[in-house]
Amino acid sequence: MLVTNGVEDIMVPTENSYILAQQLPDAQLIIYPDAGHGHLFQYPKLFAEHVKLFLDV
Repeated sequence: MLVTNGVEDIMVPTENSYILAQQLPDAQLIIYPDAGHGHLFQYPKLFAEHVKLFLDV
C-alpha cells in the first residue's frame, strides 16, 4: 500500500500516516514537504511519478 501525506496536513495529521504505514505490511510512506492535505495537487508531477513507481513494482 502507498501512504502519502503532506507534512503540514491538519485534516489527517502526518503522525497518523506514520502509524498507518507501520501497521500495514510492505507499506511505502511518502511525506511531501511544505504541503498540506492537498499534497497531490501541490506536487502533481512528483505525486504522479511516485504513484507510477509504486504501481510498476
